[in-house]
Amino acid sequence: MDIYAEITNRMIDELEKGLIPWNKPWMASGAAVSHTTGKPYSLLNQMLLGRPGEYITFKQAQAEGGHVKKGEKSHMVVFWKFLPVKDEETEEVKEVPFLRFFNVFHIDQCEGIAAKHVQPMPNAATANETAETIIADYIRREGVTLDHMEGDSAFYNPSQDRIVLPLMAQFKETAEYYGTAFHEMVHSTGHMNRLARLDTTAHFGGEAYSREELCAEIGSAALVHHAGLETSSSFTNSTAYVQNWLQALKNDKRFIVSAAGKADKAVTYILTGA
Repeated sequence: MDIYAEITNRMIDELEKGLIPWNKPWMASGAAVSHTTGKPYSLLNQMLLGRPGEYITFKQAQAEGGHVKKGEKSHMVVFWKFLPVKDEETEEVKEVPFLRFFNVFHIDQCEGIAAKHVQPMPNAATANETAETIIADYIRREGVTLDHMEGDSAFYNPSQDRIVLPLMAQFKETAEYYGTAFHEMVHSTGHMNRLARLDTTAHFGGEAYSREELCAEIGSAALVHHAGLETSSSFTNSTAYVQNWLQALKNDKRFIVSAAGKADKAVTYILTGA
């Protein structure tokens, strides 16, 4: 049986049923959030704050019966505020965005304030011997760096030849953890010293980027199937991911067949080095 043809045809069958919502396979972790609302700050503010955890203003800490420790320095959080501005010539009033900021403190800079938005990790994924062997053999043979970090992203960095994954404990299913690991491994096969598939000019949402994502997800699905880990929910989620990228390719399902050919070569390389 041609596993790539099988995976491809099954995905197309699922796609024919209509829109499938994609669900992130891991629980977000490691974000900076508002102590008051529990909502994560924007990406810009995540970078400004520098580390995960709950943040609170000076007055909010006092209102909760706590206080900021003496000598602690605040962190800046920025936001856009729209203010009415009248055009002097037309007298038309427009809403113009102005950048504003306020200061916050991490709760470990405070006393009398306890975290209230701690979410337990799913701890639902477990190590699988077959999948672990596939990963270990590939990483050792190719010299790819594999790091696990508590956070909210999985990616492959070609310049560092490095794969970064969330912790296994953050994943909701075993198949989803290994599917994510395999997805990034397929990306790594595109490195210039391997299959030389990655387009250095590709940009997010562009055709080259979208084609590569299709390749990585089909390759991932094939490896999950190869390891005997596939579940109905993991396959459906893979299909939903593919559907998202197909939208950037004008929903032309023929791109799946093209990507499957590249996925075939990538998976063969992962398993055999050839």
